[in-house]
Amino acid sequence: MGAGKSTIGRQLSNVMKMPFKDSDHEIVARTGASIPLIFEIEGEEGFRKRESAMIDELSSMEGIVLATGGGAILREENRSMLKQRGVVIYLYASMDQLFERTSRDRNRPLLQTANPRARLEEIMAERDPIYHQLADMVIHTDDRSVRSVVKEIAARLKQMERTPPR
Repeated sequence: MGAGKSTIGRQLSNVMKMPFKDSDHEIVARTGASIPLIFEIEGEEGFRKRESAMIDELSSMEGIVLATGGGAILREENRSMLKQRGVVIYLYASMDQLFERTSRDRNRPLLQTANPRARLEEIMAERDPIYHQLADMVIHTDDRSVRSVVKEIAARLKQMERTPPR
């Protein structure tokens, strides 16, 4: 949440010459409803069901760069699909960076509380260990340009292609 998945994913897709897909954007485009509205009408569980179906569809495509919502990894089925069908990259950002990037964004329903920083800390305490366990690579994004992050990911992906499996 706020690590730059969409921005970095879009740029990485350009560098890798692959189509870019964002599961949240696809949900919005297909439903015609914003994510906050889906949360309001269907609750988080309703949104997560839509998200899982979208991840199933998108992760079945080959040769794409896929950005998922930050909470996608909460469901085991999503983790399994992502791990089996692609390379999982965790864009790590510190709490200060995440809060700065998300504090004024009204399209983040989980942070619309009296104390959004405390809520963000709770969310990250739950998600961070899962991200680390799932990720094929962890990329630190604090105080880095999008270009430098994309360059590192592209280089590491090329290295993975050249390294034979064990």
